[in-house]
Amino acid sequence: MSSNIRIGHGYDAHRFQKGDAVVLGGVSIPFDRALAAHSDGDVLLHAICDSLLGASALGDIGRHFPDSNAEFKGADSRHLLREVARLIKHAGMSVINIDATLIAEHPKIAPHVYKMRANIGADLGIAVGQVSIKATTTEKMGFIGRGEGIAADAVALIQEQQ
Repeated sequence: MSSNIRIGHGYDAHRFQKGDAVVLGGVSIPFDRALAAHSDGDVLLHAICDSLLGASALGDIGRHFPDSNAEFKGADSRHLLREVARLIKHAGMSVINIDATLIAEHPKIAPHVYKMRANIGADLGIAVGQVSIKATTTEKMGFIGRGEGIAADAVALIQEQQ
């Protein structure tokens, strides 16, 4: 590998609140609760945004889309991801791949993974095969195990354009 390869890591977590669906990877999944957040609460896309911003040394999602800014109230996180893609492209970088893990006891993630991958690939301008999404539980331990929320962890590999 050459020195123009960069890696970034992102993490996000949100607690549940009253609602009827959660948004993960840009997919609205029917559920008896929603995720509490300033935006749509899409922990998966938020973690991916942070991994991309970290890899490109452009700060973090809070710097670019602060929750103190009313413009981002209820924001569609796919819009945020597309903006991050624009920022890293403008910085002369491109995405090689994304690897992400959703950490949740519920709802079931597996039926929605392909659509999440397709959304992320489309928003980043990469193939579905460059996006990996996995899901796991915490075996009933901690805030996730108690059903209080969901978390996501993501790694991005990017390269500087020649």
